[in-house]
Amino acid sequence: MAENTTTAPAAAAEAQAAQQHQGQPGGQGQNDQRGGYQGNRGGNRGQGGRRDNRRPEQAPEEKQFDERVLHIDRVARVVKGGRRFRFRALVVVGDRKNRVGIGIAKGADVTAAVTKATDVAKKHMIVVPTYKGSLPHDVEAKVAGAKILIKPASAGTGLIAGGVVRTILEVAGVSNALSKSLGSTNKANTAYATLAALESVVPASKWVTAKAAPEKKLAAKKTAKKAEA
Repeated sequence: MAENTTTAPAAAAEAQAAQQHQGQPGGQGQNDQRGGYQGNRGGNRGQGGRRDNRRPEQAPEEKQFDERVLHIDRVARVVKGGRRFRFRALVVVGDRKNRVGIGIAKGADVTAAVTKATDVAKKHMIVVPTYKGSLPHDVEAKVAGAKILIKPASAGTGLIAGGVVRTILEVAGVSNALSKSLGSTNKANTAYATLAALESVVPASKWVTAKAAPEKKLAAKKTAKKAEA
């Protein structure tokens, strides 16, 4: 009987401790629930396929114009507190289909200067008449100290020109030409001289030839005969 009296209170105490342990926030029941929840999360994460809300890949847009930076200078302006430095960019823009333009602008940094110069070039574009990938005739122009001579060339010759002139002819769509710089090497003046030379090109359809029309010749002969009579 003594054993029964001593084991009964011990069993009751163990049962009460087990109930308190299950009632606590960090009990085994919640741990099991957390484990199950985490297991579901892990399972969903592993099963994750392609998302439907992803943006479709867009193909890069083709540029309408070919933009080339010819030269960048750092210029300084003297002010009361010292010198203020800025950048000056010379840019040529063309569509390789007989249109070309030149722009020059200043900016606080190189990017701003190039952007402004590109906008200026797009606003002042000219059309260059071409004939079989070359120019119809020789052209020559002078701007300040720069003097540029450009001659047509046969197919397969390519562009025999240097620096600024070559770049301008490329973006203009001229594939065969001969060029010579006869004056200053200043890039800005050379660029504007090249543009002036291309602007002076006259298409073959507007040439004035020495041959007179047959009707005009007949009319001249008739008037001469009447005068003699």
